[in-house]
Amino acid sequence: MNTSFQPKPKEKLSLWGYTLLLWTLLPFAFLHFCYQYLAKKSVTPKARIQRFGLRLSTASAGGLLIHCVSVGEVVAAANVIKAIRTIQPDLPITLTTTTVTGAKQANSLFNDSITHCYLPLDTGWMMRRLLKRAAPSQVLITEVELWPNLIDQCWRQDIPISVINARMTDRSARSYGKISALFQPMLHKLSKVCAQGERDFNNYQQLGTPNTTLVLTNNIKFEQPVSTESHQQSTAFAQRFNIHKRSIIVAGSTHAPEEEVLLDAYQRVLAQQPNSLLIIVPRHPQRFEDVYQICLSSGLNCLRSSDAQPCNDTSQVLLVDEMGKLQALYGLADIAFVGGSIADRGGHNALEPAAFEVPILMGPHRYNNPAICQILTESGALFEGNDAAQISRQILTWFNDESAREYAGQAGKRVLKENSGAVNATLVALGFA
Repeated sequence: MNTSFQPKPKEKLSLWGYTLLLWTLLPFAFLHFCYQYLAKKSVTPKARIQRFGLRLSTASAGGLLIHCVSVGEVVAAANVIKAIRTIQPDLPITLTTTTVTGAKQANSLFNDSITHCYLPLDTGWMMRRLLKRAAPSQVLITEVELWPNLIDQCWRQDIPISVINARMTDRSARSYGKISALFQPMLHKLSKVCAQGERDFNNYQQLGTPNTTLVLTNNIKFEQPVSTESHQQSTAFAQRFNIHKRSIIVAGSTHAPEEEVLLDAYQRVLAQQPNSLLIIVPRHPQRFEDVYQICLSSGLNCLRSSDAQPCNDTSQVLLVDEMGKLQALYGLADIAFVGGSIADRGGHNALEPAAFEVPILMGPHRYNNPAICQILTESGALFEGNDAAQISRQILTWFNDESAREYAGQAGKRVLKENSGAVNATLVALGFA
């Protein structure tokens, strides 16, 4: 953190203008939350209240405040949190998320060992309330979501704030470059930016991050331990749905139109692999019902996990319309498709199935984690499938050649082992080691 930094008048005006815009939009945000409640969307009363800076729940003073947007960032932060807890087991930790799915993931991973709170909207008043209540010794942001007022209030109160596993895509760098008067001051107010890869390091550097702030730690997602609990959850799920003898394809974190593409591909696979089962796990819970209707319209025999009915020999598609199940499902998979990659969302975390030695399919859009995907591709763990024909062809290749499937799975596991060390580098940068 650069305590001697002084924003220019233009930069101050940009922050004031940004804050004024937020206050102007606040009534509409409130109406949106009311609509979600009335429409029975997945927004809890706790989320609605805390997003407006009220009834904030935080851990004891003097601990860490860690912000994660949603599920992927919570999973990444978990590696760092567990490492910090081995050094300081009694350190209070407040973990904030923006989404309900992120909150559920945090509760699933940590239970009561951390305190969860929804991050308030980014006004100076709300962020002051959060920091006053939490009174953290340090604030960490995981990967993305650089909130100007959160960073500004930490800087004003001399609370170190850092970005861990920092991601900066080329697209984001261009966008931030267009609002440099608002964005550049944040870079001088940060204590550390721990970049997850060379692309991210270079983009942060070109945007003007001070050399004393920026460090290349590499991607903490490479250190994805498979817990005993995950294996137990996998076994329990297989028994619950009677699928332990099926050849399983898991499509994780899917977006529209990926379900339609995968259902088309799966129908081609069925002709040669009638014992196979397609498990679909949509990324967002608000799409569960829509995806169920898509599955029914395909003509395939489809079940929902929430119905709690076991599969039989005629079951072909299992839609998992529950949160927090994906990691355990990767533990059951013979083949995995990682979503957000045919849909232009940049691709989700391919290291999750790799940790279970599962061969991976993804579409062409993998810009969220290009270095990870490149290494997995070069190792033979990840293959590209852009449409139903390519996906079905690769699935059948793996089902018909067990040794090729095992090689791809083992290659992914090797990548994880060979690229470990990012968590320790992050702890060193933050002063914990």
